[in-house]
Amino acid sequence: MGMFSNLSLRLNHIFSHLTKRGKLTELEIKEAMREIRVALLEADVNFLVAKNFISRVSERAVGQEVLTSLTPGQQVVKIVNEELVSLLGQTNSKLNVSSSLPTIIMLCGLQGSGKTTMCGKLASLLKGQGKKPMLVACDIYRPAAINQLQVVGKTANVEVFEKGNQSPIKTCLQAIDYSKKKLYDTLIIDTAGRLSIDETLMQELKEIKDKIKPTEILLVVDAMNGQDSVNVAQSFNDILDITGVILTKLDGDTRGGAALSISEIVKKPIKFCGIGEKINDIEPFYPDRMASRILGMGDVLTLIEKAQNAVSEEEAKQLEKKFRESSFTFEDYLLQMDKINKMGNINDIISMVPGLNKKMAGATVNEKDLEKNKAIIQSMTPRERRNPDLIKGSQKKRIADGSGTQIQDVNRLIKQFEQSKLMMKQIKGGGFKNFKF
Repeated sequence: MGMFSNLSLRLNHIFSHLTKRGKLTELEIKEAMREIRVALLEADVNFLVAKNFISRVSERAVGQEVLTSLTPGQQVVKIVNEELVSLLGQTNSKLNVSSSLPTIIMLCGLQGSGKTTMCGKLASLLKGQGKKPMLVACDIYRPAAINQLQVVGKTANVEVFEKGNQSPIKTCLQAIDYSKKKLYDTLIIDTAGRLSIDETLMQELKEIKDKIKPTEILLVVDAMNGQDSVNVAQSFNDILDITGVILTKLDGDTRGGAALSISEIVKKPIKFCGIGEKINDIEPFYPDRMASRILGMGDVLTLIEKAQNAVSEEEAKQLEKKFRESSFTFEDYLLQMDKINKMGNINDIISMVPGLNKKMAGATVNEKDLEKNKAIIQSMTPRERRNPDLIKGSQKKRIADGSGTQIQDVNRLIKQFEQSKLMMKQIKGGGFKNFKF
């Protein structure tokens, strides 16, 4: 989760000073609060949000309970964590379902926020939950918008309802009738966007809202736009009274303060976040898990959920058995790389492992290196994959030539492989069984 890596490192640096001390004075806590405030502002958190956040944390942190505690530093971290969860919206906010089908979800947002792609991601997610969604094309202004939605629909394997350039309201009403005949239980409407807030657009969105009475009005916001996205959310909310926010590009490498400001300012929950380019790169937004990731404490629950979707219980047992018996081979390694790929962005996964992202201190894993490793393994013979000890000098040259890499790349992979086998052997008696991947 690149978006919060700098903030995460800064906060961990501040906390490490606090937790090393036996007792804390009020002055030391105030100094730490000042540093946290600067870190939040540098992460592009809204000024008022940062100010109120610090005042809430300070009020609790200078209380008797903390100052007289045996572990005051830990107490401060606990308070920051709790207030961060509160700032992000307290609990996961699920999608509302209409009592009379179909449930209508209206997606709105500015151009470039990733709204059309998000329609497909949301449909794919709902399909995985046993729903029967249909996409409705109501962006009749942007050239190729309907075509883009059709491409997205094909990727998500869901039907797209479109009536060309006719009035969006008419298209919505026809889509509702059609969905009842075809037993679709959820309609996801892709509305028009603009490059900036525009009165005509807002009027159209308001008319659609009044006419079709959507169950959810979700605003799609680009998390990389910082304070601008908070202002956009405010404007849309003032006119449409949105029911929630979807943050896209949360895997981006910018400061990410929008995610920490939006919920507090518009008083509406963040319901989902987009974490990559693929159709499955969407996650329900859990404030407690996000706070945990920001504070460098990992996010084991999301990690386990991702792992369970990628690996069956039976596969996990077989893999554990291989580690236990030291029979894990390069063929298994190749299979596991594919499984990890199914779980999403590798750096996002690393950020969920408690403590690991602290140790890596901002280092990232290059996905191209994973592809290179794959090519090296695929250039080995089946016998070599099963028994890496057979790979000597001449075989290494052949493998490097066959995969378009260098001999040192082959050496590096073999060394990594041996190290990971050793590491897995060491933790086999611990929590590995619970991880299921």
